[in-house]
Amino acid sequence: MSLKPLDVRFDERGLIPAIVQDARTREVLTLAYMNEESLRRTLAEGETWFWSRSRSELWHKGATSGNTQRVIAVRLDCDADAVVILVEPRGPACHTGATSCFYQKVEGLQTKTAPGQGEAGAETFEFVRFDTGSSEIGAVIEELYRVVASRRREMPEGSYTTYLFEKGLNKILKKVGEESAETIIAAKDGDLEALTRETADLVYHLVVLLVERGLTLEALGSELARRRGGKEGE
Repeated sequence: MSLKPLDVRFDERGLIPAIVQDARTREVLTLAYMNEESLRRTLAEGETWFWSRSRSELWHKGATSGNTQRVIAVRLDCDADAVVILVEPRGPACHTGATSCFYQKVEGLQTKTAPGQGEAGAETFEFVRFDTGSSEIGAVIEELYRVVASRRREMPEGSYTTYLFEKGLNKILKKVGEESAETIIAAKDGDLEALTRETADLVYHLVVLLVERGLTLEALGSELARRRGGKEGE
């Protein structure tokens, strides 16, 4: 590894994007950021080190999970402002347990930016996208809750869900209110496709609220079962 950190063009924050690939399959495992120290440690120790923009600290991949990455090669792009790290992964790269962080399939991607906000990157993805292998609503909601809870624990950068948790309860409640109103409008307009989309957005934001306040699906299910048994609301 002849790359010298001083040869690298770090940005104004002293960072450079690092694309991590499986050296054998060439699958992209993750995109992270390095500063000069984390790059030096990566080269010196032969395992990946990164800089966390959210926590403002160095982190050694796999230090707590054991899913380290043995460095095979480091390549610098033609502009010297990005690196590719070829690794031998020792376990999943993603905090969710997925082999690669790029496991979410994007189909019919929609974007929605709230008027007047203007935060860079904020509110781009209105829904966490994942593949449960099942369209059964119970399984889907359970998986959605699991993914949202993992976002709350890990707070990965670039995630809309992380953005909501960082903004706090009032922001989450505002989004629940907005999505409720949009669901009502879609229902009154009689547009079934729009109603489906808006209801999905509402359910997602409700799950974020449940996770934020520590309400489990089990507790919610128990309450619904209790009401069913008591025939409440009939």
